[in-house]
Amino acid sequence: MAETESRPTNFIRQIIDTDLRNGLHTVIQTRFPPEPNGYLHIGHAKSICLNFGIAQDYAGYCNLRFDDTNPEKEDIDYVNSIQQDVSWLGFQWHDKIRYSSDYFEQLYGYAVELIEKGLAYVDFSTPDEVRRMRGSLKAPGENSPYRDTPIADNLAFFAQMRAGKFAEGTCLLRAKIDMASPFMCMRDPALYRVKFAHHHQTGDKWCIYPMYDFTHCISDAIEGITHSLCTLEFQDNRRLYDWVIDNISIQTQPRQYEFSRLNLEYTVLSKRKLIQLVSEHHVSGWDDPRMPTIAGFRRRGFTPSSIREFCKRIGVTKMDNLVEMSMLDACIREELNESAPRAMAVLVPVKLVIENFPATQVEVLHAQNHPNDESMGTREVPFTREIFIEAEDFKEEANKKFKRLVLGKEVRLRNAYVIKAERVEKDAQGNVTTIYASYDPQTLGKDPADGRKVKGVIHWVSASHGVRATVNLYDRLFKVPNPAGEEDFLSTLNPESLVVKQAVVEPSLQHALQGVGIQFERMGYFCVDSASKPEHLVFNRTVGLRDSWAKADQD
Repeated sequence: MAETESRPTNFIRQIIDTDLRNGLHTVIQTRFPPEPNGYLHIGHAKSICLNFGIAQDYAGYCNLRFDDTNPEKEDIDYVNSIQQDVSWLGFQWHDKIRYSSDYFEQLYGYAVELIEKGLAYVDFSTPDEVRRMRGSLKAPGENSPYRDTPIADNLAFFAQMRAGKFAEGTCLLRAKIDMASPFMCMRDPALYRVKFAHHHQTGDKWCIYPMYDFTHCISDAIEGITHSLCTLEFQDNRRLYDWVIDNISIQTQPRQYEFSRLNLEYTVLSKRKLIQLVSEHHVSGWDDPRMPTIAGFRRRGFTPSSIREFCKRIGVTKMDNLVEMSMLDACIREELNESAPRAMAVLVPVKLVIENFPATQVEVLHAQNHPNDESMGTREVPFTREIFIEAEDFKEEANKKFKRLVLGKEVRLRNAYVIKAERVEKDAQGNVTTIYASYDPQTLGKDPADGRKVKGVIHWVSASHGVRATVNLYDRLFKVPNPAGEEDFLSTLNPESLVVKQAVVEPSLQHALQGVGIQFERMGYFCVDSASKPEHLVFNRTVGLRDSWAKADQD
């Protein structure tokens, strides 16, 4: 990463510090092991920042390893998107990209070793029978009738599984541990299942695939991972992780440590729910700017540094909590306040005619690109007789609290003159279609000469030089802070999560670059959408100038 960021501390780093001090390790090795069955989301960003950040800070290594043991749900497009997301966040994996499928032959060998030790067996019980025999949290399980099959027979059955002799669902390779264990994961868990599915890396070479709990710990050991970091739902599974490592002939002894997963307000991070949002077309795709995916945040205008800063602020603990969306918004808002150039855009335009300004004249004004950073320079803004202003910035009558344009009163146009609304023109429904005004030519960059006070300032765009653009006003996807806690999470979708405006923007925005945040003055922070074209500009709202949900959350 280009910039230097302060180094955080947490209980995992304290463990690492102790391990290094005691000589348990000399080089720290971590890994990020996503399953390529969807796009990465903000919760994965927390794990990425933790695993890659630790490797970076301790001069160690972090592997990117795809947990590709379930080919029916995986896709090479997901593999590519995950690589892009990790790189975009500012991290680089050690050496080559790894796949759990790289180790399929070794994993098979270790499974054979467990069978030879009498610690694994092929079970021909039906899925319903296996489920019933597992027992419950209150009742112990019962042994499978196949649990004591002779070792030689189990070896033959497992070889036949690999050779494709058994249909899907007819058998499993299970570990022989303890059906009375209080931990469900230790009640003879499945190690391999039959699955006739084409694999994006190995093709049709395999028709049996290892389970995650068997694959993950061995892959860690093969790669020399020193600290295997995962979320709290795998805490009980650490017993199985250690059991597998302790019972096979592998030298490396990785250790698993758990931290709390990220739960974020007004969204869902369940892969199943995200897939449902995409497949049922509640959003336009995985990179819809309302989605909590890294691709969605990127398209919405979030920066890698803002997401890293968010992950740094929320910290790493063992306590589950619901993080406020406003904390994430604050990270990008604070960054863009400092870095985003300013421009003017009118989202709901109404025409204003300055009657005492020459009809054919075009005056080129100069506006600062940033009010607090002169090094960002200035831009040319054409000023003409006819301009557009925001419809909400004009009222025929208003009280003193309304600081914008009122009929018979004055307001300043941003970077330009003081104008006075003189009269209006309306359509048959009584809607204002045109505002007629006059301007004071002596007020460019200065107050009126006679000392009258003009408090309001509004933005504008030349009617003849402005550029038409589609502006997508994105907001929170759900109406409630914890949609996952609702009986039907889809019933809480926010109908106002996307509002599309046909706007007019100043001509300088025709050359705006993707990936560069822009402040539309008084309206918020925006970016060029990935679908934008020179002949059809499209902008997405990244975040408002202020947290519009703060008061609603308090009510």
